[in-house]
Formats: sequence, C-alpha cells, structure tokens
Amino acid sequence: MAKNRAVGGSSHAERVFRVQRAFTQLGGRAHGPGALARAAELDDSTVYRILQSGVHQGIFVREGRGLYRLGSAAPQLGLKALAHSPAPDAAHALLEALRRATGGLAFLYLLAPFGGAHRQCADMAVGDSDLTELGMTPRAVQTVEHSLRVGAAGRAILAYLPETIQSEVLDRPVPTEAGPGAFRDDVRLLASLDRIRARGYALGHEECAAGWNECAAPVTWDGLVMGSVLVMKPKQVMTRCPVTVIGAVEQTAAALADLGRGQPATPDGNDSRMK
Repeated sequence: MAKNRAVGGSSHAERVFRVQRAFTQLGGRAHGPGALARAAELDDSTVYRILQSGVHQGIFVREGRGLYRLGSAAPQLGLKALAHSPAPDAAHALLEALRRATGGLAFLYLLAPFGGAHRQCADMAVGDSDLTELGMTPRAVQTVEHSLRVGAAGRAILAYLPETIQSEVLDRPVPTEAGPGAFRDDVRLLASLDRIRARGYALGHEECAAGWNECAAPVTWDGLVMGSVLVMKPKQVMTRCPVTVIGAVEQTAAALADLGRGQPATPDGNDSRMK
C-alpha cells in the first residue's frame, strides 16, 4: 500500500508541475482553468483543484472573473536558485580572459523579467575604457542596452525565449536611440532569431551604437536561457567578425553555463549550450 501511495503522489506532483509550466507557455498575466488545462493537457477539474490548493500555498493567486496567475512563491523559488549562481569573481575572470583574447569590450547580460522581459548588464571587462567612445547617452544606455530586440546580446537571449515572450518583446517599439543597424522590421528580426538558434551565436552591426559591431552567445543553465555574453569592437577594427572572436565568445558562454550548474569552468571544453 505504501508503494501505491508513492506512485499516486508522484503522478499528482507531475500534474502540479505541468500546471506551473503551463503559465510559462501562455502569454499574458492571468489565465482561466480551461486555458491552463489545454496547455497542460489535463482535464479542467484536475487543474481547478490544483489551482485551489496552490492559492492556499501562495503558488497561485486568484484574480477577478476566475483567472489565476503565478504567486509570490514562484519568484521566490527562482531567487533561491539564483542564489547559487556563479560567484562574481569567477565570472569576471572569464570576461577578462575574453577581453584579452579578442581585444574588445566584454559584457555579461542577465535576463530580467520585472517590468517586461529585458536584459541588464551584470558585469563587464573593458580595461581602461570609460565607455565614452560608445557615444551613448544615459538615456540610450537605459533603453537600448536593456532591449531584447536590439543588439546581438539582446537577440541572443530573445532567440531562446518562449514564443509568447518573444511576441511581447516584438510588440514594443525599437528604442529611438538604437543604432543604424537595428532590426526595425519584425520579419527580419524573427529571421535573425532562426539564424541564432541554428548557429548558436549572434552578430550585430551597429545595432546599439553607430560605429560598433558585436558578437554574442547565449548563457544557458539547465536548458533555460539566463543571459548572454557579448564582445564589442569598433567597426573599423572588426568589419566582419572573425571565427576566433566567435569561438572565444562561445567558449566563454559555455564556461559561464558550467559555473551556473556548479561545475568548474571549462572554456575549452564541450559546449553544452542549446543550438
């Protein structure tokens, strides 16, 4: 009998996880039991019971008209997991090595969900540069450098996000401060995401700032995109991105992924990122 209860418990746990995952697959803030049931491939009554139980645990929150959204316990779990993300010193050492290997400016961006999906610069290795040569105003840094639809670093993240989040990002306008190479046509932008997924890296030509080209690769932990690593170089120095720079960026992204999984960084080892 104990064995049967264990099997039943596992089955119920799987259904709960499927409902939680359904929230990530659907666009919008809140959803009804029917939409969640279809996404989770469960019957409505099962989903309703899971939602009611989850409300009492803080996993879900009920809103008006029978709609539900993820509760505060969901981001708390995520923050707990991120508490064991790479140590700053270890990640920065990888960025410094990337800067020396490529002769460019190296940046680490992380995906930030609050206020709509965007990216935030978590660390950089720029040597003696004060970044004034980028010619970006404080407003441009706030808008362009946060956008997921502008720049190789943003698109390297966007390519691996669910389609629902991609659609939300594409609904936002291109920042007016973006560089002349930014993708302003959604069809071309989506085609660029296909190329990124096919080859595993992104190239940018004067997207964020005039006169600067970029190469970026996604940083993924356990199959989920968490950010991207980027190298920027002046256009006159890097008209076309050489394979040596692409390889160095990919290896750094793979090493950061190893750190995120609690493994030693192996920049010259196997690249386990999604492609």
